[in-house]
Amino acid sequence: MKAYIVGVGMTKFEKPETRDWQYWDMVREAGTAALADASVAYEDVQQAAVGYCFQASTAGQRAVYELGLTGVPVYNVNNNCATGSTALMMARQFVEGGGSDCVLAVGFEKMARGSLGGGADGASDFKTSPVARHYGIMAAAHGFEMTPPTAQIFGNAAREHMERYGTTEAQLAAVAAKNHRHSAGNPYAQFQDLYTVDEVLAAKTVHRPLTRLQCSPTSDGAAAAVVVSERFVERHGLGDRAVEIAAQAMTTDTEASFASGSCIDAVGLPMSRESARQVYEAAGIGAGDLDVIELHDCFSINELLTYEALGLCGEGESGALVESGATTHGGRWVVNPSGGLISKGHPLGATGIAQAAELTWQLRGEAGPRQVPDARTGLAHNIGLGGAAVVTLLRR
Repeated sequence: MKAYIVGVGMTKFEKPETRDWQYWDMVREAGTAALADASVAYEDVQQAAVGYCFQASTAGQRAVYELGLTGVPVYNVNNNCATGSTALMMARQFVEGGGSDCVLAVGFEKMARGSLGGGADGASDFKTSPVARHYGIMAAAHGFEMTPPTAQIFGNAAREHMERYGTTEAQLAAVAAKNHRHSAGNPYAQFQDLYTVDEVLAAKTVHRPLTRLQCSPTSDGAAAAVVVSERFVERHGLGDRAVEIAAQAMTTDTEASFASGSCIDAVGLPMSRESARQVYEAAGIGAGDLDVIELHDCFSINELLTYEALGLCGEGESGALVESGATTHGGRWVVNPSGGLISKGHPLGATGIAQAAELTWQLRGEAGPRQVPDARTGLAHNIGLGGAAVVTLLRR
């Protein structure tokens, strides 16, 4: 049975503490918008998958109770930065399995200001952390410094890429300049300022070679999607709103993440490559068939790594690809027209569903000034350390 997204909604992603609201307020706003977009009442929802990382157990129930008190099953989902796409995947599976005709997928996060995690003074905490093996790879090769640990491991992956393939700091900065430029047309984005490559390079260094403008910020926000069956689409006359979830795959770490001792592999390149392979195989397409892509640019280097994982270019060729203009408007693909995590923002639990929302708007032709002309096929890529990589193909 096929599954379709028929309604999406999201809040504006904002710097933590910008608004005096709670996480359930965010979900009420995003969920109400998604239901209205689908012309569906909450009473039609048969199950709900709710993703978040920083709230207590059953926060999912507290959040969706703002939409209604109907007694439906609510599943609380936590899969690090891939939480939102994991909730969406559960919703799709509920529908494709025939158990439900209408499922709500929600992701939210209310975050604290400042960088995630600590510096070297917290190194001992990683010995029992779910990401201990990943940071162990980094520490063995590069040591452990007094900078945010996620910036360290991705920054070290960037250094490895530069040393191995000749990727330049300007090419890394070109990713951020592109995505900040894209977000200027997105009213939901946390940032809408434009920056040149030189301005990106001149920003404060977080962990060399990554500057502040190449790092996704902590953010508050929520996103929601209504996922339904083909018969629900037909019964409710939603054909003009429906976007098919044509293929989807999640992979987790294998020995390939750790065997090389490389931060490039430890941050998820093998997971992303395998998820993309499975999706392309299931859908019978390749990278050349894609029109628009929303991918997990938590740091500029991860956009470059993901170009290679998705097959947009060969190994080591991603720096030249972004520099060529192939991944922006007028190029071969438009990657992160929303502004991506770097500029749209990154409330962890919401990110994966926000990517699906952007692609849904793009495939319906509703993306306004950031619209990709004649977009028919969109790919979302969402990854979390620890690890999970989810790739989702949407088709109109």
